[in-house]
Amino acid sequence: MKIAQVAPLWERVPPPTYGGIELVVSHLADELVRRGHDVTLFASGDSQTLAKLEAICPRALRLDPEFREYSVYETLELSQVYQRAAEFDIIHSHVGVTALALANFVPTPTVHTLHGSFNSENKNVYSHHRQQPFISISNAQRQVDLNYIDTVYNGINLGSYRFFAQPQDPPYLAFLGRFSPEKGPHHAIAIAKKTGWRLKMAGKIDLVDAEFFEREIAPHIDGKQIEYLGEINNAEKSELLGNASVALFPITWHEPFGLVMIESMAAGTPVIAIGMGSVPEVIAHGETGFVCQNYEEMTAMIPQALELNRYQCRKHVEDNFSVAQMVNGYEQVYQQIIQQRISQNGHLHAAKIHF
Repeated sequence: MKIAQVAPLWERVPPPTYGGIELVVSHLADELVRRGHDVTLFASGDSQTLAKLEAICPRALRLDPEFREYSVYETLELSQVYQRAAEFDIIHSHVGVTALALANFVPTPTVHTLHGSFNSENKNVYSHHRQQPFISISNAQRQVDLNYIDTVYNGINLGSYRFFAQPQDPPYLAFLGRFSPEKGPHHAIAIAKKTGWRLKMAGKIDLVDAEFFEREIAPHIDGKQIEYLGEINNAEKSELLGNASVALFPITWHEPFGLVMIESMAAGTPVIAIGMGSVPEVIAHGETGFVCQNYEEMTAMIPQALELNRYQCRKHVEDNFSVAQMVNGYEQVYQQIIQQRISQNGHLHAAKIHF
């Protein structure tokens, strides 16, 4: 198949530090190439991929000091994708609502992976284009009535995550993620203080969350009980999670997937999480962690989490969240959508449309 992968431009593919969507796109594009598909990746120019790279901007926009308006670059990206639509058998969009309108104007089908959550603003847009094919990354994500072709769970490369049979001594809890209210870092701190556990935290601070960080997080960082490691790379991430006794996932929103959970379990570390969004689909309750209803319950589950089998945590990821399984799912979706389009129209390709 000739496949276009359309990635966000905020981070490179794969991301050097934080960037869940870009990591998934990287794994997907590279594995599709290994399987013999002709893949073109539309992304930032500093991306590293086995696919043919179409650079929309020289580097990830988050790293560009001259960057001003994201929508300008995204418009350029989508214009290039859809001007070349006839070159592809299928277009796979990872950029959200902005691709929906243009997808209606070309004969090549576009499938949209929903990496984010729905809100009052984007629900109407998605509903207006509900007949286009969509892929959810968890069943819990399906909060709007759309044409869902399948749920394809995110997958990670197990070879990139060292397994830690034993946690570090002295022990600590780990938090990894954006320092934003919905990720709950302030709740992780509260759990650590209530239990007396050390807490190591890492992740990026977006500009929109800077005030939250300074008000709710920074005053508690003492470098002893509460330690902030900054924005760490993939190798450091594996060390942080693998050496931890337990990883905390104290979210306050309906998480669409949550890569941190499978990254932690891949390293052997059980996860204690609030049971919102995808959490019950990702954690095997009582085997690889605990799905809790409140923060008091999270606190109470720490002693039990210490007794869980770390090998079982790793195996759970191997069995359910590998790159191979993810790409198997996407290949089946591509084939299904292409066959449906051919059945409807008698053909897939048509004359190139100019904008």
